[in-house]
Amino acid sequence: MAKHGKKYQDAAKLIEAEKKYTPTEAMELVKKTATAKFDETIEVHVRLGVDPKYADQQVRGAVVLPHGTGKSKRVLVFAKGEKVKEAEEAGADFVGSDEIVTKIQGGWLDFDVAVATPDMMGTVGRLGKILGPRGLMPNPKLGTVTMDLNKAIAEIKAGKVEYRTDKAGNIHCPIGKASFDSNKLEENYKTIIDTLVRVRPAAAKGQYLRAITVSATMGPGVPVAVN
Repeated sequence: MAKHGKKYQDAAKLIEAEKKYTPTEAMELVKKTATAKFDETIEVHVRLGVDPKYADQQVRGAVVLPHGTGKSKRVLVFAKGEKVKEAEEAGADFVGSDEIVTKIQGGWLDFDVAVATPDMMGTVGRLGKILGPRGLMPNPKLGTVTMDLNKAIAEIKAGKVEYRTDKAGNIHCPIGKASFDSNKLEENYKTIIDTLVRVRPAAAKGQYLRAITVSATMGPGVPVAVN
């Protein structure tokens, strides 16, 4: 078993055994556990009472955090014609069509989010095996296949994050940086939790929110009361 360093062990001592913290307490505490020399990302991890192997129990979507994530995302837009100019004016970092597809097939992946107009999906579909496993494939359910490029790009730049259950039914999502005020982290946290509750699958039985933990990139998990 890997042995944690002294900073991690010292941070872990700040967390009381068996205690479940309120969101307010948890955000203040997780900031104290972020002792790395860089601005650590704060994430929320939620164990849901769902079985993702069934299509009607998968939880996936996107939400705009009120205070963003603290990270600027590079947006690639697949578009042609007048939509190219619209994407550029909206702040897209890269815009193109076939030439971008060829570039990606050659190994280029220097972007964080891909957006496409519906008429480009036939072309983008050729990249399914490359973008799909990396979570970069444009998806209408996530608002990344759309004719409204202005809205899509603005939301992404403002702090739109995606959430999706893994094979064990867990959600992992960034809610900000350690440099954020604790109240901003809490508001982002509540936005994620409220969204997950709202999209609860009808097929999910029993307790839906099983466990919630927040943690910094290099720090220990801080248990949050499921309430």
